[in-house]
Amino acid sequence: MTRPVVHQFLLLAALVTSAWLAGLYYAFSCSVLPGLGRTADGTFVAAVTSINAAIRNPLFALSFAGGPVLTAGAVPAALAAGRAGAAGAAAAALALHAGALAVTVTRNLPLNDALDAAADGPCPARTGFERPWRRWNAVRAVLATGAVTGLGAGLVAA
Repeated sequence: MTRPVVHQFLLLAALVTSAWLAGLYYAFSCSVLPGLGRTADGTFVAAVTSINAAIRNPLFALSFAGGPVLTAGAVPAALAAGRAGAAGAAAAALALHAGALAVTVTRNLPLNDALDAAADGPCPARTGFERPWRRWNAVRAVLATGAVTGLGAGLVAA
């Protein structure tokens, strides 16, 4: 048995933190938002704004930044180890992470900010939030899941 090297540790750590993030997006898609969708407007807005505030914490930051940063580190480490297949899979995962990050920054976060700003106002704030947020969350869930898959392929190739 060969001794694991840096690129393998980076790929594994990237896979774990990326899976946390993909799982979060998945959970929101299949349970959190559908469940909140069954509540009254005021309850929905209060719950979502509370979630928006609570998610800003170090543990979430570990998965949100950890997956992409560790994946970015795995690419050159795999290349240096002579594992082009692992590096290519990690590079594909990194591109998917970048796509999910772009969706988060350009779509989901502005919707969160708009809902937060309108939280004390009339409940129609929900109307412009719920459907687009769910759609864009599904997109980033697919992208993040693709990144996890790429990292898994990278580990197999490592």
